[in-house]
Amino acid sequence: MDINLQEMSLKDLKDLHAQVTRAIATFEDRRKKAVMLALDEKAREMGFSLSELLGQTPTRKRTPAVPKYANPANKAETWSGRGRKPHWFAAVLKSGKSPDSMAI
Repeated sequence: MDINLQEMSLKDLKDLHAQVTRAIATFEDRRKKAVMLALDEKAREMGFSLSELLGQTPTRKRTPAVPKYANPANKAETWSGRGRKPHWFAAVLKSGKSPDSMAI
């Protein structure tokens, strides 16, 4: 592919420069992706998955926790019982109420 740079306008040269810069920046990522696809295909031909061969475990997607408790002062504030206690939960406990009184 021969490009005559002398005959190109400044706008065309700048466009070409931007395209070359973008291609250089993504070159290694594109090569890695192509290699990963080829390796994945070869692993499948041999009865394995690439993640299995690399010792990677598939990630689980967790479903959002279901709320168990609601703030008596504001029912829109809820807590699933996991993680740190919200301030409103601790305040209600300090006032002498039980967690069961806030159960949904």
